[in-house]
Amino acid sequence: MLTVAVAGASGYIGGELLRILLGHPDTHVALATSDSLAGKRVDGAHPNLRGRTDLVFAPHDALDTGPSPDVLFLAMPHTKTMARMRDYQRTAGTVIDLSGDFRLGSTEAYRRYYGVDHEASDLLPHFVTGLPEYHRERLREADLISVPGCMATAGMLATVPAVEAGLAGGEVLVDARTGSSGSGVTAGPSNLHAERSGAMRLFAPTEHRHEAEIAQALGLPVRMNATGVEAVRGVQVVCRLSLHEGVDEARLRRAYTKAYEAEPFVRVVARKRGDHRLPEPKILSGSNYCDVGFALARDGTHAVAVGALDNLVKGGAGNAVQCMNIRFGCPERTGLEFPGLHPN
Repeated sequence: MLTVAVAGASGYIGGELLRILLGHPDTHVALATSDSLAGKRVDGAHPNLRGRTDLVFAPHDALDTGPSPDVLFLAMPHTKTMARMRDYQRTAGTVIDLSGDFRLGSTEAYRRYYGVDHEASDLLPHFVTGLPEYHRERLREADLISVPGCMATAGMLATVPAVEAGLAGGEVLVDARTGSSGSGVTAGPSNLHAERSGAMRLFAPTEHRHEAEIAQALGLPVRMNATGVEAVRGVQVVCRLSLHEGVDEARLRRAYTKAYEAEPFVRVVARKRGDHRLPEPKILSGSNYCDVGFALARDGTHAVAVGALDNLVKGGAGNAVQCMNIRFGCPERTGLEFPGLHPN
């Protein structure tokens, strides 16, 4: 039985971590921290957990005084984990960070996209990217894991097969859409229902920070914009890929099928007809799946690659637990079997 702790457990990602870990047969949740809610019951912030736990939020300082967990999940805001990462390393044998602080290998890129200098740049080479589909072997022995952003995860899973197979190159354009939960619990007035309902708000017309993660994975320039839509959960990315001469649909389909035929949580969805021909996030709500698909232009010059997932699960907490399963030799699907809902 693995003893786990969740720091920053009062937010949406923290709540999803608790939901999954409390139902995981191989984990015991020993600690859930929140300075703002310290002393209050966990199921007050996360009412879906009523009857599942009697946990009470502890202050973050409890990590320094309590027993050391096997795994510490950090569901903290961006720029807040790097300064204390050495303390977190002393707290737990394995640290899984869900913030953006250790996603980028370049301090220059971090400064550009997060607006501050990195405070623990010497640790960057020691982090393994928490994307099992492309880093599984390294994750088996990793003690420092950085889970990618939700839109970055969808974007990478949607585009890497075509690029790695040598079928696409040049600049990649990513149009991303996300539900309101992606802004977190403390998102502010712009996410009030009166402001958000019915809106399609282009909140990052250029240089969304997740473009840096996708560019890092592809080794190609990426340009990304992001729009908030009325959904609560869900991410969908629509990526334009420039195809090399002679690439047809059969070659592209073989590349995606080969890349994901053995993956437990990625499904290739690229059909000619039906109501669900390409990936849609709605049917993935609550699940750890990422659906990826593609469509070719008639002239064969480019393809549109599509990725969809639940931003709180495969785009965050579920992916983190999948990484934990790999690291500690648990069956990869453990705790993550929920298939999503339809209709929803």
